[in-house]
Amino acid sequence: MPADPSKEYYQSRSIEYWNSVALNTHTESGWGRYYYKRITEIYRLCVMPGLRVIEIGCGQGHLLAALEPSAGVGVDFSEEMIRKAREKHPHLRFIHADAHQLELDETFDVVILSDLLNYVWDVQKVFERLKPLTTPTTRLIINGYSKLWELPLSLVRRLGLAKPAVDENWLTVDDMRNLLDLTDFEVIRTWSEVLLPLEIPYLADFSNRFLAKIWPFRWVALCYFIISRPKVLGKRTSGTPSVSVVVPARNEAGNIPEIFRRVPEIGSSTELVFVEGDSRDNTYQVIEKAVSDNPDRVCRLLTQRGQGKGDAVRLGFAEATGDVLMILDADLTVPPEDLARFYEALVSGKGDFINGVRLVYPMEQGAMRFFNQIGNKFFSLAFSWMLGQPVKDTLCGTKVLWKKDYEMIAANRSYFGDFDPFGDFDLIFGAAKLNLKILDMPIRYRERTYGTTNIQRWKHGLMLLKMVAFAARRIRFV
Repeated sequence: MPADPSKEYYQSRSIEYWNSVALNTHTESGWGRYYYKRITEIYRLCVMPGLRVIEIGCGQGHLLAALEPSAGVGVDFSEEMIRKAREKHPHLRFIHADAHQLELDETFDVVILSDLLNYVWDVQKVFERLKPLTTPTTRLIINGYSKLWELPLSLVRRLGLAKPAVDENWLTVDDMRNLLDLTDFEVIRTWSEVLLPLEIPYLADFSNRFLAKIWPFRWVALCYFIISRPKVLGKRTSGTPSVSVVVPARNEAGNIPEIFRRVPEIGSSTELVFVEGDSRDNTYQVIEKAVSDNPDRVCRLLTQRGQGKGDAVRLGFAEATGDVLMILDADLTVPPEDLARFYEALVSGKGDFINGVRLVYPMEQGAMRFFNQIGNKFFSLAFSWMLGQPVKDTLCGTKVLWKKDYEMIAANRSYFGDFDPFGDFDLIFGAAKLNLKILDMPIRYRERTYGTTNIQRWKHGLMLLKMVAFAARRIRFV
């Protein structure tokens, strides 16, 4: 295509500007120092150490280095920025290239565009160039200035309190969402950051960790963050993954034969992993007999060493051998036949974490008491707000995810700690921390036909309120 004189002029001015910034020995001081410190903190919360990371518009490489990647690549069109980056971070790889023309024959776990898209000529073209660098599990993380700060920043620069810049693109979150959609990326979540970009003791920390996340202050925050992933067109994985269905079972002897009869064979093979939890009835013996009577089924029977469903799920997942992990409550209030739907949603790439939802279809009479329904709806709103993704039902027992994603959740469990007796929140919080796309799967919730529920409405409701506060501290207000 013929050259665009306007684009070439803009590019040359931009390169000249950023070269001059790199040559300025005071680049890392002044008005923006606290802002970049805060941005780095946020990225460190979003990106685990040890991943393959590429940053487009890397500047001098400080953010990339702070993320401690196993393989880190920085790209910038400023020769001076790249020169300084190589001097300061020789253990990382830096490439002098224009994002509009980038060509690399490798893929990454994370692609970062930090404060870049305000300055590029063609955002859509940049996104198109990034697509070959991604896999279905890659996360694209973007932050940019809010359009509401266009005038205040212009005034600050005119007063000499910040560096003057070339003409900028002032893109809204909706603009970014549309451009990502045009280039086959989908947004997982967005949120606002940095209400006060000045390092004022106590006030800055309170404003940026708390006020910037709540209404009405979030509407005037300095910048936004977007986490997106490539749209998966077709199956996410080749071949046919195997499945492990983990069944925590305590006082559920009457339901065991139905589990064997109704759980379908899914994927290349289906393993039933029963975790028996000190039952008062003969659940363990009934499972033993059912395993013996069904030699055609792949089964395991484990004895729970700790207490609570969460402990049982963790034991079952640790011992499971399938590529896909599923939870099925032994009370059969979730139809086992629906597990095939969860499997298809996962392997097709529609979601990374498939969460059962009981609150869409009408329930059978007696399936859930009225106050339990009210509580579940309240907690769904609270957790959806905190996680930045819609989660309509946090306590449905059926959840499905890839084993390799669970292993990453387990490896990083220390961030949250061993806090969850239910097991649901350990997985949901871990999935949100890994930037997995959580997808709700509506099911028809059935009335229990054997035994009684292990849920204690008021005691466990109080525990859930504590988890709301816990999640707020560890996920939202950080």
